[in-house]
Amino acid sequence: MHLHILGICGTFMGGLAAIAVEAGHKVTGCDANVYPPMSDQLTQLGIELIEGWSPEQMALQPDLYVVGNVVSRGNPLMEAILNAGAPYTSGPQWLQEHVLQGRHVMAVAGTHGKTTTTAMLAWILECAGLQPGYLIGGVPMNFSTSARLGAAQAPFVIEADEYDSAFFDKRSKFVHYRPRTAILNNLEHDHADIFPDLAAIETQFHHLVRTVPSAGKLVVNAREEALSRVLARGCWTPVQAFGARKEEPGVLRARGEPHAFDVLRGSLQVGHVAWNLTGEHNQLNALAALAAAESVGIALEAGCAALGRFGNVRRRMELRGTVAGVSVYDDFAHHPTAIRTTVDGLRRRLKPTERILAVFEPRSNTMKLGTMKAQLPWALEDADQSFCHRSGLSWDPGAALALMGERVHVADDIDQLVQAILKEARPGDHLLCMSNGGFGGIHAKLLEGLRARS
Repeated sequence: MHLHILGICGTFMGGLAAIAVEAGHKVTGCDANVYPPMSDQLTQLGIELIEGWSPEQMALQPDLYVVGNVVSRGNPLMEAILNAGAPYTSGPQWLQEHVLQGRHVMAVAGTHGKTTTTAMLAWILECAGLQPGYLIGGVPMNFSTSARLGAAQAPFVIEADEYDSAFFDKRSKFVHYRPRTAILNNLEHDHADIFPDLAAIETQFHHLVRTVPSAGKLVVNAREEALSRVLARGCWTPVQAFGARKEEPGVLRARGEPHAFDVLRGSLQVGHVAWNLTGEHNQLNALAALAAAESVGIALEAGCAALGRFGNVRRRMELRGTVAGVSVYDDFAHHPTAIRTTVDGLRRRLKPTERILAVFEPRSNTMKLGTMKAQLPWALEDADQSFCHRSGLSWDPGAALALMGERVHVADDIDQLVQAILKEARPGDHLLCMSNGGFGGIHAKLLEGLRARS
């Protein structure tokens, strides 16, 4: 079958393309911005990439158009597809019908930590010799690719996004996956461009819960009131809770430092994890992955041993370089809660004399709308200095961050921001750059500026 994928350079659609090629399909694709690293990965797979949305692509005559959620009505190619009556489907639906059907699907859902937890779970299964399939919305350091088909009868681990499927299917992606094991890691208001409030997202999570069989397993964060409300609306599947702050019978929890902690079920120690990751949020991600792996027969102790060799995902507290005693990190955090937990995770491993300079851009659709601007001072309160990129916003981050006084700096372009940071940075500082985009190559510019200065 020849598939032509619209929006192929997104992490989900790019992963789908890689899986389709591995399954024996011919794949071509297009996007508004065909750019690396995804474009490089796809080219290496022999996939023809086309820049833009020209109706001339109809001449390819594929058997099926697979439409990503970046495509909307008015898109020239999509209009041509509709006018011709050509067959099309969404990415999540194609994946369910052609890849996930008949397999033990393990879906990882939640506002934060989906990519990291999916990578953890896939790695635990890999270490157990199960050769799982997976689709991870990032670049896992333990694997050579972000997506693969896996062994025919092996479980399939998938990052289960609550964002909509396509312009013609406004259901969340994860409703298509029909998991047998589902992780509900956490739940906050996000994606304000399509969800008016938290209650609307809770409804989508309820729809996911309705698809999990009674012979399956739900792995649920015990700390999340929103998830408790989701389960109260109806639950037909056994629940393994995790993350309790104190001993509760049967609930998985962690005890110890983030980099070395015991895993307990109730009062019984069942494993120990020692790794290089930071932050309590990664402890919770680990507990979720361990509990999910247990549903396919992997003992908790074996899962803990695998996590000791887990290499994380790129752009998750990734050290890009150190020059003259100043370290520059790249992190994907963009939601206020994720920013706060990322800063906290770094703070916990530093000496009291070392400073954190938080550098961020409100780039997600939710942040661009200003929906969560009031939470930014709370998100950044543990940073010594904060630097914000203002470009493209309809609201004033300077006003939103005014409570922070002289600890905050706002700039209209990347070069101005870099100069402000270089003026402030001193040996022993940690420059934590947070964005869900490329951030204008700020990491390389900072390292270059530090080298020139030194």
